[in-house]
Amino acid sequence: MAANMYRVGDYVYFENSSSNPYVIRRIEELSKTANGNVEAKVVCLFRRRDISTQLNSLADNNARDFEEDSKQPPASESQKHQLKHRELFLSRQFESLPATHIRGKCNVTLLNETDVLTTYLEKEDSFFYSLVFDPAQKTLLADQGEIRVGSKYQAEIPDRLAEGESDGRVQEKLETKVWDPDNQLKDPQIDQFLVVARAVGTFARALDCSSSIRQPSLHMSAAAASRDVTLFHAMDTLARCGYDLARAMCSLAPQGGPVLCRDEMEEWGASEAILFEEALEKYGKDFNDIRQDFLPWKSLASIVQFYYMWKTTDRYIQQVVLLTLSMG
Repeated sequence: MAANMYRVGDYVYFENSSSNPYVIRRIEELSKTANGNVEAKVVCLFRRRDISTQLNSLADNNARDFEEDSKQPPASESQKHQLKHRELFLSRQFESLPATHIRGKCNVTLLNETDVLTTYLEKEDSFFYSLVFDPAQKTLLADQGEIRVGSKYQAEIPDRLAEGESDGRVQEKLETKVWDPDNQLKDPQIDQFLVVARAVGTFARALDCSSSIRQPSLHMSAAAASRDVTLFHAMDTLARCGYDLARAMCSLAPQGGPVLCRDEMEEWGASEAILFEEALEKYGKDFNDIRQDFLPWKSLASIVQFYYMWKTTDRYIQQVVLLTLSMG
């Protein structure tokens, strides 16, 4: 039964013709029509057969550049041919289709430089995309959501000092150490402490009135308690307690009640997030103007932190893709 459940965000196969291969779409909205049928508003994804020969050549060039930049292991001609059938092109084109035409789910991911292309051939119903197709303008654009890996983007780490070797750096000018990887705890002990920290965070939200309104279900509270701010607090607590598990446990839940850690993503309400997006569209990254005209009750630090967390969400990625397409 679970196999027949479809949700917003799922990539699915649609049958639009009995003589053609299934098309792939992403569900954006599910709604019931006046006659009681379920209709899906979907984003169109295209295959190589859907684009022109010229654009296929452009896609081939992009594929060669990717193979060189990411140092892909050699693939046979047969594998390269099969990979072309696993490549899709995202678009901003929407259409509405009856949900009864859905023929199953598939997986579609944004290609990045850490991927080994041939692994897509090992999984059934697995596809990738790196370019965005504009059916109106007949153009292909690179998606902006790339992960930058390689010597051009990462720092060079100096060799570890030998035992007894002098550092030579001015220690006062260095950062404050917040975690010692050579502590006495084993990885399973640290993992178990993080589990306890998340459980304490969930319990703290159950006791907090404002949290119970924002996260009315246990599932939502547990998800909020699993965010990075809880894990950072837990590891900081371990370090402050000298990696003594008993002391650290007591610090998580002192006499006054369990410690509740929230980040800006959790502190902001949905209406505030909408205001922020409107302000960002008007002012760009001028956070002072955003605060002055849209969110005067927020501190500048709060707005900046929320901005960088918001950039990790699907809403941001979708807006970037749409903006790129509109500029193309």
